[in-house]
Amino acid sequence: MSEFYAGKRVLVTGGVGFIGSNLALRLVELGAEVVLVDSMLPAYGATLRNVEPVRDRVRINFSDVRDRHSMGYLVRNQDLIFSLAGQVSHVDSMTDPMTDLEINCSSQLSLLECCRSGNPGVTVVFASTRQLYGRPRYLPVDEDHPQEPVDVNGINKLAAEMYYTLYHRVHGMKTVSLRLTNTYGPRMDLRSNSKGFAGIFVRRALEGAKIHVYGTGQQKRDFNYVDDVVEALLLAGSTKAVLGKVFNLGHPNPHSLLEFVETLRGLIDFEYETVPFPAEAKAIDIGDYYGAYDRFREATGWEPAVDLAEGLERTLAYYRRSGAPAS
Repeated sequence: MSEFYAGKRVLVTGGVGFIGSNLALRLVELGAEVVLVDSMLPAYGATLRNVEPVRDRVRINFSDVRDRHSMGYLVRNQDLIFSLAGQVSHVDSMTDPMTDLEINCSSQLSLLECCRSGNPGVTVVFASTRQLYGRPRYLPVDEDHPQEPVDVNGINKLAAEMYYTLYHRVHGMKTVSLRLTNTYGPRMDLRSNSKGFAGIFVRRALEGAKIHVYGTGQQKRDFNYVDDVVEALLLAGSTKAVLGKVFNLGHPNPHSLLEFVETLRGLIDFEYETVPFPAEAKAIDIGDYYGAYDRFREATGWEPAVDLAEGLERTLAYYRRSGAPAS
């Protein structure tokens, strides 16, 4: 991996946020020349603390992916682009669908156009989502599963993903999309109440507050520790065989929400209870989900290395060292 990325010019959109900052740290370690783009909008969780360890070894451009003029300049001369900037809250996508459309779909098409005109040879890795499948008809969900999103976020991510595939097929651009599942770990946004339960549960555990689990708590999910996701992104950017395709990420050992909570409670003391779904969450809940990632494993050799217990232990250790953000 270091042989490939050493000296490469790499642009990461959403580079000061959760996954982007963890990717940035790893890219610097591998010897890449890194530019991070981030709008630093408070709702999306970016904070300069995330990249403090490499602050003097990366360039940060405070810009918005919706600004085509800025992006047209920034994509020039890059070898790789990791398109990670996004609106990730499913609930927020329903209450503010136009912003979700702008960030998760329109800006992705704009980025592709900037690359087509200013840097057509660049490799672009797009962070998509398992949410585009909707409610699973079978498990594990593979890439052939029907795509029936239950929220605006899933629709916009699916459309953006299709743009990336189209630009590869028609314009010969080097693109690949990864459908991420539940990602957790150091630097995730603990302040938000709408980005998914993992961050909320970790925050409340650190505060010693009671955790509320919606429904029965038996809903199953697959969980990827952020270091494993970073490794997948790096493999996607460096493997020719994946270009023009879309792949699931996932974990071989799915867990129910109650198992997630019990694993967390084995590491830190707190109370929890199951409660009915709020109406806005129930309307877009997908039930059980865990994905098959065989195709990506076969193409790249990727396999998650961190199980849930170890990942949560590392996550808690990070926030204890750095100080958990106030809710």
